[in-house]
Amino acid sequence: MADFIVIPAIDLRSGRCVRLRRGIASEETVYDTDPLKVALRWEQAGAACIHVVDLDGAFAGSPRQTAMVIKIAAAVKIPVEAGGGLRTKDHIRKLVESGVARAIIGTAACESREFTVGLIGEFGPALAMAVDAHDGLVQTAGWTSTSAVRAIDLAERLDRDGARTLIYTDTGRDGMLSGPNIPAIEKLCGRVRCSVIASGGVSAQEDIDRLRALSLPNLGGVIVGKALYEGKVDLCKNKPVNKS
Repeated sequence: MADFIVIPAIDLRSGRCVRLRRGIASEETVYDTDPLKVALRWEQAGAACIHVVDLDGAFAGSPRQTAMVIKIAAAVKIPVEAGGGLRTKDHIRKLVESGVARAIIGTAACESREFTVGLIGEFGPALAMAVDAHDGLVQTAGWTSTSAVRAIDLAERLDRDGARTLIYTDTGRDGMLSGPNIPAIEKLCGRVRCSVIASGGVSAQEDIDRLRALSLPNLGGVIVGKALYEGKVDLCKNKPVNKS
Protein backbone atom coordinates (compact mmCIF):
# COMPACT_ATOMS: atom_id res chain seq x y z
CA MET A 1 0.00 0.00 0.00
CA ALA A 2 1.09 3.55 -0.61
CA ASP A 3 2.40 5.91 2.04
CA PHE A 4 -0.05 8.11 3.92
CA ILE A 5 1.41 11.60 3.77
CA VAL A 6 0.72 14.95 5.39
CA ILE A 7 0.77 17.65 2.73
CA PRO A 8 1.29 21.29 3.76
CA ALA A 9 -0.88 23.86 1.99
CA ILE A 10 0.35 27.16 0.62
CA ASP A 11 -2.53 29.41 -0.39
CA LEU A 12 -1.42 32.37 -2.50
CA ARG A 13 -3.23 35.68 -2.52
CA SER A 14 -1.70 38.96 -3.69
CA GLY A 15 1.73 37.35 -3.47
CA ARG A 16 1.32 36.39 0.17
CA CYS A 17 0.84 33.12 2.01
CA VAL A 18 -2.65 33.22 3.56
CA ARG A 19 -5.42 31.05 4.94
CA LEU A 20 -9.14 31.67 4.57
CA ARG A 21 -11.95 30.47 6.78
CA ARG A 22 -14.31 28.26 4.73
CA GLY A 23 -12.80 29.80 1.58
CA ILE A 24 -14.43 33.18 2.26
CA ALA A 25 -12.33 35.96 0.74
CA SER A 26 -13.06 38.45 3.51
CA GLU A 27 -11.98 36.02 6.25
CA GLU A 28 -8.26 36.05 5.51
CA THR A 29 -5.26 35.59 7.77
CA VAL A 30 -1.82 36.42 6.36
CA TYR A 31 0.86 34.05 7.65
CA ASP A 32 3.84 35.14 5.58
CA THR A 33 4.72 37.56 2.82
CA ASP A 34 7.28 35.19 1.27
CA PRO A 35 5.59 31.98 0.02
CA LEU A 36 8.87 30.69 -1.39
CA LYS A 37 10.44 30.80 2.06
CA VAL A 38 7.44 28.95 3.46
CA ALA A 39 7.76 26.21 0.84
CA LEU A 40 11.42 25.71 1.68
CA ARG A 41 10.57 25.58 5.38
CA TRP A 42 7.99 22.84 4.83
CA GLU A 43 10.42 20.89 2.68
CA GLN A 44 13.11 21.13 5.36
CA ALA A 45 10.59 19.97 7.97
CA GLY A 46 10.10 16.74 6.04
CA ALA A 47 7.14 17.30 3.72
CA ALA A 48 6.87 14.77 0.90
CA CYS A 49 4.74 17.09 -1.26
CA ILE A 50 3.42 20.67 -1.20
CA HIS A 51 -0.11 21.73 -2.12
CA VAL A 52 -0.32 25.22 -3.65
CA VAL A 53 -3.54 27.09 -4.41
CA ASP A 54 -3.75 30.28 -6.46
CA LEU A 55 -6.66 31.90 -4.62
CA ASP A 56 -6.61 34.95 -6.88
CA GLY A 57 -6.97 32.61 -9.83
CA ALA A 58 -9.73 30.60 -8.19
CA PHE A 59 -11.81 33.72 -7.64
CA ALA A 60 -10.99 35.25 -11.05
CA GLY A 61 -11.52 32.07 -13.07
CA SER A 62 -8.03 32.07 -14.58
CA PRO A 63 -4.52 31.80 -13.07
CA ARG A 64 -3.00 34.86 -11.43
CA GLN A 65 -0.08 33.47 -9.41
CA THR A 66 1.51 31.20 -12.02
CA ALA A 67 4.95 32.81 -11.72
CA MET A 68 5.08 32.16 -7.98
CA VAL A 69 3.80 28.61 -8.38
CA ILE A 70 6.58 27.90 -10.88
CA LYS A 71 9.17 29.48 -8.58
CA ILE A 72 8.09 27.24 -5.74
CA ALA A 73 8.21 24.13 -7.92
CA ALA A 74 11.71 25.05 -9.09
CA ALA A 75 13.00 25.84 -5.60
CA VAL A 76 12.05 22.61 -3.83
CA LYS A 77 13.13 19.06 -4.56
CA ILE A 78 9.81 17.50 -3.58
CA PRO A 79 6.70 17.32 -5.79
CA VAL A 80 4.39 20.33 -5.94
CA GLU A 81 0.72 20.08 -6.84
CA ALA A 82 -1.08 23.28 -7.75
CA GLY A 83 -4.50 24.56 -8.69
CA GLY A 84 -6.72 27.62 -8.68
CA GLY A 85 -8.42 28.95 -11.79
CA LEU A 86 -7.14 26.24 -14.13
CA ARG A 87 -9.87 26.09 -16.75
CA THR A 88 -8.01 25.39 -20.02
CA LYS A 89 -5.59 22.84 -21.39
CA ASP A 90 -2.98 25.59 -21.84
CA HIS A 91 -3.23 26.55 -18.17
CA ILE A 92 -2.51 22.97 -17.16
CA ARG A 93 0.21 22.39 -19.73
CA LYS A 94 2.11 25.50 -18.64
CA LEU A 95 2.31 24.29 -15.05
CA VAL A 96 3.21 20.72 -15.92
CA GLU A 97 5.87 21.74 -18.43
CA SER A 98 7.31 24.14 -15.84
CA GLY A 99 7.91 21.43 -13.26
CA VAL A 100 4.65 21.19 -11.32
CA ALA A 101 4.13 17.49 -10.61
CA ARG A 102 0.35 17.61 -10.57
CA ALA A 103 -2.12 20.25 -11.76
CA ILE A 104 -5.49 20.40 -10.00
CA ILE A 105 -8.81 21.19 -11.64
CA GLY A 106 -12.14 21.56 -9.88
CA THR A 107 -14.68 23.76 -11.62
CA ALA A 108 -13.79 22.43 -15.07
CA ALA A 109 -14.10 18.83 -13.84
CA CYS A 110 -17.62 19.49 -12.62
CA GLU A 111 -18.85 21.48 -15.60
CA SER A 112 -17.66 19.46 -18.62
CA ARG A 113 -17.25 15.70 -18.65
CA GLU A 114 -16.00 15.61 -22.25
CA PHE A 115 -13.31 18.21 -21.51
CA THR A 116 -12.27 16.38 -18.35
CA VAL A 117 -11.99 13.01 -20.07
CA GLY A 118 -9.71 14.60 -22.66
CA LEU A 119 -7.52 16.09 -19.96
CA ILE A 120 -7.25 12.76 -18.16
CA GLY A 121 -6.19 11.11 -21.40
CA GLU A 122 -3.53 13.71 -22.08
CA PHE A 123 -2.09 14.39 -18.63
CA GLY A 124 -2.77 11.15 -16.75
CA PRO A 125 -1.08 11.12 -13.32
CA ALA A 126 -0.02 14.76 -13.74
CA LEU A 127 -3.65 15.76 -13.13
CA ALA A 128 -5.70 15.72 -9.93
CA MET A 129 -9.41 16.42 -9.56
CA ALA A 130 -10.69 18.61 -6.76
CA VAL A 131 -14.03 17.56 -5.31
CA ASP A 132 -14.98 20.48 -3.08
CA ALA A 133 -18.16 19.88 -1.13
CA HIS A 134 -20.45 21.79 1.21
CA ASP A 135 -23.21 19.73 2.82
CA GLY A 136 -22.50 17.04 0.25
CA LEU A 137 -22.90 19.28 -2.82
CA VAL A 138 -20.08 20.32 -5.13
CA GLN A 139 -18.87 23.91 -4.94
CA THR A 140 -17.17 25.66 -7.87
CA ALA A 141 -15.70 29.03 -8.87
CA GLY A 142 -13.49 29.37 -5.82
CA TRP A 143 -16.26 27.92 -3.63
CA THR A 144 -18.50 30.89 -4.40
CA SER A 145 -21.11 28.77 -6.20
CA THR A 146 -22.85 25.62 -5.01
CA SER A 147 -24.07 23.24 -7.69
CA ALA A 148 -26.81 20.62 -7.58
CA VAL A 149 -24.21 17.89 -8.15
CA ARG A 150 -23.58 15.53 -5.26
CA ALA A 151 -19.90 15.23 -4.37
CA ILE A 152 -20.10 11.45 -4.22
CA ASP A 153 -21.63 11.31 -7.72
CA LEU A 154 -18.89 13.54 -9.16
CA ALA A 155 -16.21 11.46 -7.46
CA GLU A 156 -17.62 8.23 -8.87
CA ARG A 157 -17.88 9.72 -12.36
CA LEU A 158 -14.29 11.01 -12.28
CA ASP A 159 -13.09 7.62 -11.03
CA ARG A 160 -14.91 5.84 -13.87
CA ASP A 161 -13.40 8.26 -16.36
CA GLY A 162 -9.87 7.38 -15.26
CA ALA A 163 -8.86 10.03 -12.74
CA ARG A 164 -5.79 8.97 -10.79
CA THR A 165 -6.17 11.31 -7.80
CA LEU A 166 -9.11 13.03 -6.13
CA ILE A 167 -8.64 15.81 -3.59
CA TYR A 168 -11.73 15.87 -1.40
CA THR A 169 -12.33 19.04 0.64
CA ASP A 170 -15.14 19.68 3.08
CA THR A 171 -15.33 23.42 2.45
CA GLY A 172 -17.39 24.14 5.52
CA ARG A 173 -14.55 22.86 7.69
CA ASP A 174 -11.63 24.34 5.78
CA GLY A 175 -9.64 26.76 7.94
CA MET A 176 -11.97 26.18 10.89
CA LEU A 177 -9.86 23.75 12.95
CA SER A 178 -13.05 21.78 13.54
CA GLY A 179 -11.78 18.32 12.61
CA PRO A 180 -12.06 16.48 9.29
CA ASN A 181 -15.32 14.99 8.04
CA ILE A 182 -14.39 11.37 8.74
CA PRO A 183 -17.71 9.78 7.64
CA ALA A 184 -17.66 11.59 4.30
CA ILE A 185 -14.04 10.65 3.69
CA GLU A 186 -14.72 7.00 4.50
CA LYS A 187 -17.76 6.94 2.22
CA LEU A 188 -15.94 8.52 -0.70
CA CYS A 189 -12.93 6.22 -0.39
CA GLY A 190 -15.28 3.25 -0.36
CA ARG A 191 -16.94 4.32 -3.59
CA VAL A 192 -13.85 4.95 -5.75
CA ARG A 193 -10.72 3.03 -6.66
CA CYS A 194 -8.37 5.95 -7.30
CA SER A 195 -6.21 7.66 -4.71
CA VAL A 196 -7.96 10.14 -2.41
CA ILE A 197 -6.36 13.05 -0.58
CA ALA A 198 -8.48 14.48 2.25
CA SER A 199 -8.62 18.17 3.10
CA GLY A 200 -10.45 20.52 5.42
CA GLY A 201 -10.69 20.85 9.19
CA VAL A 202 -7.50 19.28 10.55
CA SER A 203 -7.01 20.87 13.96
CA ALA A 204 -4.41 18.73 15.73
CA GLN A 205 -2.21 15.66 15.47
CA GLU A 206 -5.08 13.54 16.72
CA ASP A 207 -7.05 14.29 13.55
CA ILE A 208 -4.19 13.03 11.40
CA ASP A 209 -3.83 9.94 13.56
CA ARG A 210 -7.56 9.19 13.17
CA LEU A 211 -7.33 9.42 9.40
CA ARG A 212 -4.23 7.25 9.27
CA ALA A 213 -5.86 4.68 11.57
CA LEU A 214 -8.71 4.22 9.10
CA SER A 215 -6.23 2.18 7.03
CA LEU A 216 -8.20 2.83 3.87
CA PRO A 217 -6.08 1.48 1.01
CA ASN A 218 -6.77 4.43 -1.29
CA LEU A 219 -6.54 7.25 1.28
CA GLY A 220 -3.17 8.65 0.29
CA GLY A 221 -2.90 11.51 2.76
CA VAL A 222 -4.29 14.74 4.11
CA ILE A 223 -3.70 18.40 3.31
CA VAL A 224 -3.03 20.57 6.35
CA GLY A 225 -2.97 24.36 6.41
CA LYS A 226 -3.97 26.44 9.39
CA ALA A 227 -3.02 23.78 11.95
CA LEU A 228 0.54 23.80 10.60
CA TYR A 229 0.86 27.57 10.53
CA GLU A 230 -0.40 27.84 14.09
CA GLY A 231 1.88 25.10 15.43
CA LYS A 232 -0.87 22.58 16.20
CA VAL A 233 0.70 20.01 13.87
CA ASP A 234 4.42 19.30 13.53
CA LEU A 235 5.53 18.10 10.10
CA CYS A 236 8.69 16.60 11.59
CA LYS A 237 6.48 14.11 13.45
CA ASN A 238 4.60 13.18 10.29
CA LYS A 239 7.15 11.66 7.98
CA PRO A 240 5.53 9.26 5.49
CA VAL A 241 4.39 6.01 7.08
CA ASN A 242 3.94 2.98 4.86
CA LYS A 243 0.58 1.24 5.40
CA SER A 244 1.71 -2.18 4.17
